[in-house]
Amino acid sequence: MAPSMAAALPPPSSKTESYVDNKRKDDIRTANIKAARSVADAVRTSLGPKGMDKMISTATGDVIITNDGATILNKMEVLQPAAKMLVELSKSQDVVAGDGTTTVVVIAGAFLKQCQTLLHSGIHPTVVSDSLNKVAVKAVEVVTAMAVPVELSDRVSLVKSASTSLNSKVVSQYSSLLAPLAVDSVLSVVDPAKPDLVDLKDVRIVKKLGGTVDDTELVKGLVFDKKVSHAAGGPARVENAKIAVIQFQISPPKTDIEQSIVVSDYTQMDRILKEERSYILSMIKKIKATGCNVLLIQKSILRDAVTDLSLHYLAKAKILVVKDVERDDIEFVTKTLNCLPIANIEHFRAEKLGYADVVEEVSVGDGKVVKITGIKDMGRTTTVLVRGSNQLVLDEAERSLHDALCVVRCLVNKKFLIAGGGAPEIELSRQLSAWSKVLHGMESFCVKSFAEALEVVPYTLAENAGLNPITIVTELRNRHAQGEINAGINVRKGQITNILEENVVQPLLVSTSAITLAAECVRMILKIDDIVTVR
Repeated sequence: MAPSMAAALPPPSSKTESYVDNKRKDDIRTANIKAARSVADAVRTSLGPKGMDKMISTATGDVIITNDGATILNKMEVLQPAAKMLVELSKSQDVVAGDGTTTVVVIAGAFLKQCQTLLHSGIHPTVVSDSLNKVAVKAVEVVTAMAVPVELSDRVSLVKSASTSLNSKVVSQYSSLLAPLAVDSVLSVVDPAKPDLVDLKDVRIVKKLGGTVDDTELVKGLVFDKKVSHAAGGPARVENAKIAVIQFQISPPKTDIEQSIVVSDYTQMDRILKEERSYILSMIKKIKATGCNVLLIQKSILRDAVTDLSLHYLAKAKILVVKDVERDDIEFVTKTLNCLPIANIEHFRAEKLGYADVVEEVSVGDGKVVKITGIKDMGRTTTVLVRGSNQLVLDEAERSLHDALCVVRCLVNKKFLIAGGGAPEIELSRQLSAWSKVLHGMESFCVKSFAEALEVVPYTLAENAGLNPITIVTELRNRHAQGEINAGINVRKGQITNILEENVVQPLLVSTSAITLAAECVRMILKIDDIVTVR
C-alpha cells in the first residue's frame, strides 16, 4: 500500500515556480476561459470599419441590426458566469468611454488565450495575473507617451475623432454629417464653470420615422415627439410664447377614495356640471392672467390631465396645449426653458414661466412634432432630431450617435488624441516585448506573451477588411521598429500608411480604459478556481 501511495504522489519539484494543481480546478479554469473566449470570438468579426454587422432577433420577435459591441453582448443570453463577466466588461467600457466596446472584448479574449497557454506550461495563475497587471500599467504609460494633445477650440480634430468612431458603424456613409453634429452638440452643453464634465443627459435624441439619416438635424431648443392638442381648435403656432410647465391637472376634481355620488334629480346634475365649469374657468383665468400662452402638461396617472371641456376653454383663451409630457422629461424641459415646474394652480406666477420666440407644430415624416425655438436664457442643453427610413436604421443611428457623443466627451475629459488603425496596439506590443527582456524569470515570459496578445487588434482589423493578416501585421511591426510610431492599417487602401495623416484618430481614454478594463476582467477570471452553485 505504502509504495503505491508514494508512486501516486508527484516527485518533489526542484523548481519552486512550477505548480501542481488538482485536476478539477484546472478544469473549471479552462472551462471559464473557453466560455469567455467564445463570447469574445462572437464579436471579433464586427471590429473595425470593415467589420460585419450582427442581426439580433430578440425573444419578443424584435430585430436589431448593430455593430456596437456593447449592444450585441447585452442582447446575447449568456448563461456561463465567466462569459457574463465579458458582457459586463463591455458595459463598463460603454460607461467609461462609450466607444471601443468591441475592442475591449477582443483584447480580453486575446489575453485569455495567452493565459491558457501559460497555465498549460505550468505557471501559477497568480504569477500570470500579476504580470498582466504590470503589463496594463506599463501599457497605459506607453500609450500616454504616444498621445497628441488637442484643444477644444480645435474643432477639426474633434470632428476627425468622432467620424473615426462612426466609420465602423452601419451609418458610416453619413459620418460627414453626424460627426460635426455630435461635436457641436457636446460643445454646446459644456459648462464653462466645469469644463471637463459633460453630462450626456443634456443632449436629447428624438427619433422620428421618415426621411433618411441625411435629414437629421441639431435643434437649438426643444422638440416634443407629440402633437398639439387640437380637440377644440386651439392655436398650432404661437409667437412670443410664454411657456408654463405644469404638473397639475386641468380637469374637475375627483374624490380621493373610491366612492360614488348618487344624483337624484336634474337640478343637482346641473349644479355639478356648473361647478365643474366654474372650477375649470377659474383655473384658466388664473393661467391667462399671467400672460401664459403655451402649456406643457405632465402626464397624469390619477385622472385625465385635460378634459374636452378644459381644452375648449383653453382654445378660447388662445393657449397652445401639449399634453402627456413624460415625467422623466420634466427636468430636461425646465432646464432648457429656464423655467420652474408648477405643481399647483395657486403657485402660478409670471416669474415661473419660460420665454421663447416661436412654439409651432411641424410636420415631420408621417407624424408631427412640436418645436420650441428662440428660447430666452436657454439652459445648456441641445436636442438632436434623428431621422431614418425604417426603425432598424433609426435605432442604429441613435446608437452610433451616442458613441460619437461619448468620443467627444472623452476628449473633453482627457484632451489627448492617439492614432487609430491598430497603430497604438502594435507599438505597445513592440515596446512591451522589449521591456520583457529586462525582466527576469517567469514574469518576463508572461509579459512577452501578453505583448503578443495585443497584436490581435491589428490582426483582426486586417482580417475583417479581407487583407492578408500575417503580411500586414509583419509589415506593421517592421514599420514600427523603424520608428514610425503612427503607422497603421489603412483599410480603405488596403495598405499601411501614416494613420494620423489619414485622419483616423481616437481619444486616449478609449485605448487606456480598454486595456485596463480588459486586464482587470482577465485577472478576475484567472483567480477563479471553483464555481459553487447555491440552490
